[in-house]
Amino acid sequence: MSGTGATMARIGLTASVEHARWGTAWAESAALLPAAYVSMVAAAGGLPLVLPPVVPGVPWGSADALDAEALDRAAAVAVAGVDGVVLTGGSDVDPAAYGATAHPETDAPQATRDAWELAVLRAALAADLPVLAVCRGAQVLNVARGGTLVQHLPDVVGARTHRPVPGTYGRVDVRIEPGSRLAVLVGAAPRVSCHHHQAVDRLGDGLAVCARATDGTVEAVELAGARFALGVQWHPEEDGDVRLFAALVEAAGGRAP
Repeated sequence: MSGTGATMARIGLTASVEHARWGTAWAESAALLPAAYVSMVAAAGGLPLVLPPVVPGVPWGSADALDAEALDRAAAVAVAGVDGVVLTGGSDVDPAAYGATAHPETDAPQATRDAWELAVLRAALAADLPVLAVCRGAQVLNVARGGTLVQHLPDVVGARTHRPVPGTYGRVDVRIEPGSRLAVLVGAAPRVSCHHHQAVDRLGDGLAVCARATDGTVEAVELAGARFALGVQWHPEEDGDVRLFAALVEAAGGRAP
């Protein structure tokens, strides 16, 4: 890090573009992420910076015009300006990214966001930047490493424990792998807030499972050999749990207040 805030790690937060309403008159597309992510990064001593999905020279939503080389160049510039990355939660990853056809319950694809976050993740891992991947982010991490996803967990576990009702969080008991980095950070058996109907199926290259729900669902993965690359299916930001964000900021060279 450089500049006067030498102990303040710059943390890039990915975002979606959604139709949103605010004030008394405005309703239009907005780069959007829940403020809880911003709050947790700030509470951990980091400086949160939003990384919305972009392709230089291409309007949002022009999926046919996506250029992989342009995305990679833009992602490299974005990553060069931060010290760590949080891949935030959101809609389902397009199954085409891992060679599958869409389940009826799978969300409509957001091609630009998928392509942007995969490019940001590639650039971050190539630069050995710390990465915390939350919910959808953990699935992006697995897909980026060549893994696949279970597209609708109720088909596998027979219950909607991980997302009881869309828009609400399920409380899930998780068992952490002893000796893992995650165990040091959150303990052996936390109860966490989940909102996902998809999960890791075939594990991606270099990833290790470091947490499972009591029904066997993969709830966290770590990337071997990385400075810090951790994916969790739950939402620590919704529980006000700063520990994972503090670990990210520390790995990025910052210092908690």
